[in-house]
Amino acid sequence: QVQLVESGGGLVQTGGSLRLSCAASGRTFSDYGMGWFRQAPGTEREFVAAISWSGRSTAYADSVKGRFDISRDNAKNAVYLQMNSLKPEDTGVYYCAAGYMLVPRNRPSEYDYWGQGTQVTVSS
Repeated sequence: QVQLVESGGGLVQTGGSLRLSCAASGRTFSDYGMGWFRQAPGTEREFVAAISWSGRSTAYADSVKGRFDISRDNAKNAVYLQMNSLKPEDTGVYYCAAGYMLVPRNRPSEYDYWGQGTQVTVSS
């Protein structure tokens, strides 16, 4: 079992920045690829970014490329999502997820463990 706890969400104006954190506990964190997903009301959960177990490979949704950056610190059992140039359409609940994978994956079904989510609201 892996427990994931997100933090860092909040209310920010268009063009602002936020840094989300996900703290992991339980099984060996460095065994897992990590991902960030988001979900707005009335929509399906969508992929945002993912990172391999080593941190050497990353993947991003087209909508966030060049604005968001995913990173991890295996010594601290943590993964981060730096979000810059935020837009109202980035609003949603952001979830951290963990799964066994050799390369970053963008489908929720590839992930085995999920956090409870943190709300991000971008005002126009």
